[in-house]
Amino acid sequence: MHGTDSNCKSTAGRTSISARRTFLKQSGVGLGIGALGALLADDSRGATATRLPTDALAGLPHHRPRVKRVIFLCMAGGPSHLETFDFKTELVRRDREPMPTSLTEGQPIAQLQSKELRILAPRARFVPCGQSGQRISDLLPWHRKMADDICVVNSMVTEQINHDPAHTFLNTGTITPNRPSMGAWVTYGLGSETLDLPAFVVLTSQGGRNPQPIASRQWASGNLPSRYQGVQFNAAGAPVHYVQNPPGVSQRAQRRLVDTVGDFDKQLYRRVGDPEIATRLAAYEMAFRMQTAVPELMDLSGEPQHVFDAYQATPGDGSFASNCIMARRLAERGVRFIQLYHRGWDHHDNLDKYMKQCCELTDRPAFALINDLKERGMLDETLVIWGGEFGRTPMSQGSDRSKIGRDHHIKGFSMWLSGGGIQGGTTYGKTDDFGYHATENPVHIRDLHATMLDMLGIDYRRFSVRSQGLDVRLTGVEEPKVLTNEWT
Repeated sequence: MHGTDSNCKSTAGRTSISARRTFLKQSGVGLGIGALGALLADDSRGATATRLPTDALAGLPHHRPRVKRVIFLCMAGGPSHLETFDFKTELVRRDREPMPTSLTEGQPIAQLQSKELRILAPRARFVPCGQSGQRISDLLPWHRKMADDICVVNSMVTEQINHDPAHTFLNTGTITPNRPSMGAWVTYGLGSETLDLPAFVVLTSQGGRNPQPIASRQWASGNLPSRYQGVQFNAAGAPVHYVQNPPGVSQRAQRRLVDTVGDFDKQLYRRVGDPEIATRLAAYEMAFRMQTAVPELMDLSGEPQHVFDAYQATPGDGSFASNCIMARRLAERGVRFIQLYHRGWDHHDNLDKYMKQCCELTDRPAFALINDLKERGMLDETLVIWGGEFGRTPMSQGSDRSKIGRDHHIKGFSMWLSGGGIQGGTTYGKTDDFGYHATENPVHIRDLHATMLDMLGIDYRRFSVRSQGLDVRLTGVEEPKVLTNEWT
C-alpha cells in the first residue's frame, strides 16, 4: 500500500512539474531555462539532498585547503611539448634520421601508423629563463617572463590518443559515459562562494589549425545533479542566452512571476516531499539574480585601459585574451571552477605557422592573467593549470618540409601549474632523449586530478558518489599520486 501511495505521489509530482514548466515557458519568464540547464536539476536524477549551490558537502573540505578555486587553461588540440617546454638536443642532432624502433614498436600512434617515422628537430629556439633557468621556447616570450612563477611538468601521461576521448579522459578521468567532469566534482563537493553566478563557468575561443569541436558533455555533471555542470558563457554577444527579460516584462513583473512559481513549488513540496523541488526553488532564484549579476560581470567599463593593454584584449572580441580577463573577474566574484578552452592546437601540418599563431594568441594573455592575479593578491588562493589533452610526436608528419607537422602523442608531454603555493621556477619530471616516453616522475592525468582535489582540501579516497551500485570517483579505481608536497 505504501508503495502504491509513493507511486501516486511521484506521478502527481511529475505532472505538476511538467505543468509548471509549460507555464514558465509560455509566460515568457526569461529565466534562461534552455541556456541555464546547468542550474536546473533533471527530473530523472532524483537528488538526495536539498543543498543550495553554495553549500559544501557535509564534512568537506577534508583538510585545510591551499586554494579556493581553479582556472584551467585548456589548449585544445594538443600543444607540442617539443616546441614549448621540453627541449631535446638529441632531436637536433638526429634531425630527419629514422626514429629508433625500440621506442615506437607496439606503441599507440594516431595518423602515423604504417608510415616511415623520421625524427623532427624542434622548430623553435630554447634558452634558460628567469632566475631558475627554466628552458622555454622563443615561441612563448611572455612565458619566459613568468618562468619563475610556473612549475612545468614535462612527464604528463594520458591514455586516449584521439581528441574527443582524450578530452573526456582529461575532464572526467575515464571514457565511461555519464561521468562527472572535474569542475562538476569540485562544485558538488565544495559548492560556490557566490549565489549570483554559476559555480562552474566555461568559455571558449579559437585560432590556429582546424579548431576541434568541443562537446558540452566535456563540462557535464554526469551522474551528479545537473546543477553542478558547467555553464558556458559566450565569449562574444549575449553572455548567456535568454537570461534577460523579454521585451515588455519589467523586473518587478518578473519578481512577481518568480514568487508565484515559488509558491507553486512550495505547495508541491509539501505534497510530495521531493527534495529536488527545493533545489529548483534555489535555481530559479539564482537565475533571477543572474539578470543583475551577469550584466555587471560583463560590463568592462570599470577596467582601466592598462588592463586591456596587458592582456592585448579588445572587449567582446571572443578572444582567449578577453576570456582571460573574464576568468579573473569570475574568480573575483566567487566562481569556483573556471575553464577556458582555446581550440586550434592540432598541428598535423604547417607546424611552424600554426604554433606561432596559437602561441601569439595565448602567450601574453596567460602571462597577464598570472600577473593580474598576483597583483590583486589572488594567485595564492587560485590554482592555474595550462595544458592540452595530449602532446605531439617527436616524429614528423608529412613529406613537404615547408608544411611539416606532428601527430598526437600520449606517452610524455608538458603542462604547467601556478598559484596556491606551487613552487615556481621548477621543472618536474622528464621524458627520454627523444621526448617520447616519460621516464622520470611520470604524472598520470589521475595524479593531476588527485593533486588538484588535495589542494582544494579534498581527499580523493573519501570523495565519491554512489552510481549503479558502485562508488564512483574522479580518480577512478586506481591509486593516484598526490603531488602537492612535491610541487609546493
